[in-house]
Amino acid sequence: MGACSGENRITDLEADALRSIPKIESVHLERNAIESIHPQAFSGARQLMLLNLYRNHITTLPPRGFQDLLNLRFLMLGQNQIGILKAEMFAGMKNLSDLDLPLNALTFLPSNAFKPLTALKVLDLSMNLIQKMSPKAFTGLRQLMFLNLDNNSLRTIPPGAFRPLQSLEMLVLDNNLLSSLSPLALDGLDKLQELYLRKNNLDHLPPDVFGNMPKLSQLALSGNRLKTVDGNMFTQMLNLKKLHIQDNPWQCDCNLSSLVQWMGQTKATLSPGTAPRCLNPPELQHKSLSSLKDGKLLCDA
Repeated sequence: MGACSGENRITDLEADALRSIPKIESVHLERNAIESIHPQAFSGARQLMLLNLYRNHITTLPPRGFQDLLNLRFLMLGQNQIGILKAEMFAGMKNLSDLDLPLNALTFLPSNAFKPLTALKVLDLSMNLIQKMSPKAFTGLRQLMFLNLDNNSLRTIPPGAFRPLQSLEMLVLDNNLLSSLSPLALDGLDKLQELYLRKNNLDHLPPDVFGNMPKLSQLALSGNRLKTVDGNMFTQMLNLKKLHIQDNPWQCDCNLSSLVQWMGQTKATLSPGTAPRCLNPPELQHKSLSSLKDGKLLCDA
């Protein structure tokens, strides 16, 4: 039972490091100088539920290194230098519910990277350097409810990449480099309730890109490069309660009339705190979208 705590300047985890305390339930090794983990470091620790390795110098995880941790629920690996993920690194972890990997050096999510983690509910990959993901990166994560990819370098999302995530309720893609979404980029997320796409480079949205998300209640698109969107895409979102569309360069011409019309009818809260405003044409610059009426939206002659 009990726990062991961190900040001891440990540099290596040797084989059988926990053999003498087989009933230990939590191990805190954060803020040490751990660089390497022996593949058998955790052998025998079958009652361990929490392992905290936050803020060490780990660059790689040993294959099958956690396979004895049959009861592990929480694995914290944030603020290390892990650059590569492979499925065998997580072999045997059938009960893991929370995997924290923020502030590492990941650049690519390969196929089946998390496949053994069939009970995972929370996956935090924020503040890495992820530029690409395999279309099969999230295979096996049928129980996942929260996925955080905030602050990475994603330029594109492969069609169907999120399809395995049939339980996902919240997806955070803020602060990436996404300039477009393919029509199937968000396919399969029919349980999704909150979607965050703030501070990307999105300049248009396919008409049905949010079409398969009947439960979506919060959508954040602020801080992009959207000039116009088809307001009809929002009329189908019957559960939408909050929509953030401020800080976009809105082109207030007749192409925006369906959005302005929808804004006048909806009960959803629109960009609380900061009203979305026109950038063009010059005579409407700084006008808030909600103050416009269809008649004011001039079409180019």
